[in-house]
Amino acid sequence: MGKLNQIDKAAASKGKGVETFWQFIKFIVVSLGAFVIQTCLPYLIKLPMSEEFLQRPYEFWIYSSAAAEKAGMATTGLGLFIALTASNILAQVFSFFVNKEKTFNSAANTKVVFPIYIIFTVALIAFSAWLQPKLVDVLMPKIGQASLAVSGAICGAIQFFLYFPVDKILFHKKKEEFANAVEAASEKTEEIKEDVADAAEEIKEEAAEAIDDVKEDAAEVKEEVSEAAEEAKEEAAEVIEDVKEEATEAVEEIKEAADEITE
Repeated sequence: MGKLNQIDKAAASKGKGVETFWQFIKFIVVSLGAFVIQTCLPYLIKLPMSEEFLQRPYEFWIYSSAAAEKAGMATTGLGLFIALTASNILAQVFSFFVNKEKTFNSAANTKVVFPIYIIFTVALIAFSAWLQPKLVDVLMPKIGQASLAVSGAICGAIQFFLYFPVDKILFHKKKEEFANAVEAASEKTEEIKEDVADAAEEIKEEAAEAIDDVKEDAAEVKEEVSEAAEEAKEEAAEVIEDVKEEATEAVEEIKEAADEITE
């Protein structure tokens, strides 16, 4: 597959036209693989079915064994119809995943595009089942039994040429583009992480500076409070000393007065 990737890149480098042509070549190869599945698988699916079930008449929606008989497919009973339809669906599922991964190298969301693809497939199969008997009616008078092969080829060609543009639309998102987007998102995430880390570091530094400023202010306040307390202590001591002196003088005066009275 490494060689295929190299060819894919070489075709992409030549421009959109060459890239689309190379995708069409790969699409043809995948379609051949789907054709093999659609052709061979019915034989395996119908093995456990009884002959009665294989030939059982059926009629629902736009499908009926009567219309198949009218188109010249007299052996198309319910069992064979189920085998053919199941094989067709499985072949288209095979085409879906191989074309998505290898033909278009797409990173499209499978959960989104696969249901759209299935709806388109069912609609196209229903259209072909309706169209082929109509073509047989038109071509039978002109080319006889060859109308069966021609009508089948026309329906197959319509399916083939409709699937390619539909697939190209569904699978337009390339793996490389998706990988580049993921890488860009990863780089952006790393940038955001770095910015957040830088901002956190700046906040940490500012917080540390603010804490230091608070500590300095607290130390200054403590020093001022200590000085104020010391001043208050000195003033209190002076007041107490003055009170003592005044009390001593008062006592002396009282003592002298008492002595005078005693005399």
